[in-house]
Amino acid sequence: MTGLLDVRRADDRAATRTSWLNSRHSFSFNDYYDPDNTHHGLLLVNNDDVVAPASGFGTHPHRDAEIVTWVLSGELTHRDSIGNSGVIRPGLAQRMSAGTGIRHSETNESTSEPVHFVQMWIMPDTPGRTPGYQQQDIGDALGGGDLVTVASGSDPQAAITIGNADATLYAARPRPGGCVALPDAAYLHLFIALGRVDVEGIGELTAGDAVRLTGGGGRRLTATDPSEVLVWAMAKRLGGG
Repeated sequence: MTGLLDVRRADDRAATRTSWLNSRHSFSFNDYYDPDNTHHGLLLVNNDDVVAPASGFGTHPHRDAEIVTWVLSGELTHRDSIGNSGVIRPGLAQRMSAGTGIRHSETNESTSEPVHFVQMWIMPDTPGRTPGYQQQDIGDALGGGDLVTVASGSDPQAAITIGNADATLYAARPRPGGCVALPDAAYLHLFIALGRVDVEGIGELTAGDAVRLTGGGGRRLTATDPSEVLVWAMAKRLGGG
């Protein structure tokens, strides 16, 4: 459990708020820029978004990013310029590889319920990949409360693949009293998406809180409420090392 740790509280995140969007940013994003807070490991974006009914992100471009979207409540509809479409619900892992260039939209087509989701961006280890899309339902696997491998560029057991061999995303839904062992990694990012947990050597974390670990791991996380956590384990950081 040696290494450096940096606890980031939910209320300290930057925010973008409009008539239809409440977005909280773990790292520099759009109009928010902090040169000391641009990424951790290979993770560039960790946005915690709530989109109002009958609204959303219109068609817009991306390039050279592995974009993983994880819905916590409601439904998010995806459509893109290479012919993919899908409705993302809780427990469904989704990845869009922007590669050489892709345009897509993300909308909440419900007329009554908001959609709450976390969107995460990892840089690919090779630029100029062919754009692609993948989704897989892992809701049943999450029912056990343990870490489930959501996305990886190296683990063949992952639900979906990403274009970076040095990054793996895990998710867990521990029930009160349930324990999860965090993986060892050169760079680890723990995000409490829902609920309340206690992390060994850190203390209580609640929804929206995050921990950035460098050169350490193996801590145990214990849920005190029904919770949902997202964990990135990364072997490198942007720029190497």
